[in-house]
Amino acid sequence: MIRSLVQFDDGARGVAALDERGAARRVTGVTTTLELAQRAIAAGTSLAAAAEAALGESVDLGGVKLLSPIDHADPAHTLVSGTGLTHLGSAEGRDKMHAKAADAQTDSMKMFLMGVEGGKPADGGIGAQPEWFYKGDGAILVDPGVPLTMPKFAEDGGEEPEIAGIYLIDADGAPVRLGFALGNEFSDHVTERGNYLWLAHSKLRQAALGPELRLGDLPEDVRGTSRIVRGGEVLWEKPFVSGEANMSHSLANLEHHHFKYDGFLRPGDLHVHFFGTATLSFSDGVRTQIGDVFEVEADAFLLPVRNPLAQATDAGMAKVRSL
Repeated sequence: MIRSLVQFDDGARGVAALDERGAARRVTGVTTTLELAQRAIAAGTSLAAAAEAALGESVDLGGVKLLSPIDHADPAHTLVSGTGLTHLGSAEGRDKMHAKAADAQTDSMKMFLMGVEGGKPADGGIGAQPEWFYKGDGAILVDPGVPLTMPKFAEDGGEEPEIAGIYLIDADGAPVRLGFALGNEFSDHVTERGNYLWLAHSKLRQAALGPELRLGDLPEDVRGTSRIVRGGEVLWEKPFVSGEANMSHSLANLEHHHFKYDGFLRPGDLHVHFFGTATLSFSDGVRTQIGDVFEVEADAFLLPVRNPLAQATDAGMAKVRSL
């Protein structure tokens, strides 16, 4: 049974299907996950069935370059976004960053409690809307092993171990979930801590996805580990949880509050939507350094996310030319 898909490059682009043991076989006739998804939609079948019908020779994943599990030939047609305060316990670290007074309830805590009380509506109803943020287009997604590069002006580069939903808008303007990817949403928590209204700025950073697109439903209870390796030794390590059993919002509610906007329903576009986390090294007082390696792994995924931290060179002040 096919569990997931990966994109790879062995001198040419290709797609491979992984079974439950991680054995990989080439999917013939396509070079990208997007192409396979488009074929599956046209044929009225599932992504797994489309891959199963085109299985070819075995692929040694250790001998190829693994790529992000989804991309578009034009990165402008991929929207990368996310939502926060969605996991039970996720308000604690944010509340510490945004606390104003000991007897005052922060806006972060208020929003978290809205999700606890109304994020999982019964009978398919519409629940409380979550926090939402924009990260960028497809150009901000880095491939496995490629450095996550923070801008020169950034105050911090910190990991956020999360699961992202991967979607394609079909020809009728309807969102179709292709699967899920393990990711590192990567943010500037020092900037965010300075003022919670700078959250939007702090999220305009790169992000990494693991190479694997998990097909089908996400398990209710996902258990993983997030760690930072410095100089070949583990500097920080902590378990994290995800899946609806550990969330204050249902996935359906998060999806509704993203795709309720007509502007996000343009046929042919891809969406990578991060679902949030409750585990950050920043909340434990860790300050990352250039060269640190972020590692994220989870039991729902066969392959990890692993990327080093880098920083861009100073480009100076942005210049605007008058025409």
